[in-house]
Amino acid sequence: MGLFSNMLGFGRPGPGVRPDEPRKKGFFRLMEIWGRDLGSFFKAGFLAFLGLLPFLVLLMLALDSHALIFVLAAGILGGMVAMPQVVGTADTMLRSLRDEPGYWWVTYRRAWKRNLKACLLPGAVFGLLLAMQVFMLFHISLTESFGSWVAVLVGFVLTLGLLNYVVAQLALLDLPFLMLLKNSILLFLGYFPRSFGALAVQGLYWGAYLLFYPLSLMILPFTNFWLPQSIAMLMLYVPLEKSFDIENTIKKMRDAELEGPGEEQA
Repeated sequence: MGLFSNMLGFGRPGPGVRPDEPRKKGFFRLMEIWGRDLGSFFKAGFLAFLGLLPFLVLLMLALDSHALIFVLAAGILGGMVAMPQVVGTADTMLRSLRDEPGYWWVTYRRAWKRNLKACLLPGAVFGLLLAMQVFMLFHISLTESFGSWVAVLVGFVLTLGLLNYVVAQLALLDLPFLMLLKNSILLFLGYFPRSFGALAVQGLYWGAYLLFYPLSLMILPFTNFWLPQSIAMLMLYVPLEKSFDIENTIKKMRDAELEGPGEEQA
């Protein structure tokens, strides 16, 4: 069926945690994974930030020129360029959250190559939606009705909320885009408090960045994409684990791989 095929081939030994070490929760869990994997988070997040630059530059051109051609270019082309790196960051963080051993560059590069094709359509679709919604937010008149503002803001929140789950599933699963979208809707609504909490963290981060711009440019290279994304992934990991039984599935796959050579020799 292809389910969880993205996880195969990562049995190479590498840095990790002791198997008998108790797993912390909440803030202490966040401190644990930051303390252990901060370097990997930073490198993956920085690559995601670089991947987002075409989207951001084209979107700024669209806002400055009011030209829809730049909105289309930012959304479709920028989204397709950015999505593989964004998924790569999610993959890095999900591996850390399930305490999977491995060397970052080896696992990141292999996951990036495998997910590249699957990322193109979601990148184009969600990139275009986000570009259009940002364009509308900057161009909607203050005299517009309250309902118009609510519609735009709700659409923006829904797009970002679904995107979080789509990105995580691209890192975990091998499913058609429509199935990823259906799962994302069910997860977003079924675990709404966590879904909204992850969005709130990301919104506060980028809101603070805009509020203190241009001073915030000095810290952006250091916090880049990893800081809000790691907190969001921690909040969304529980819904993902409950829905897809990630860790048991990986354990069964590894056990089968270890038993396979012995059975062949017998």
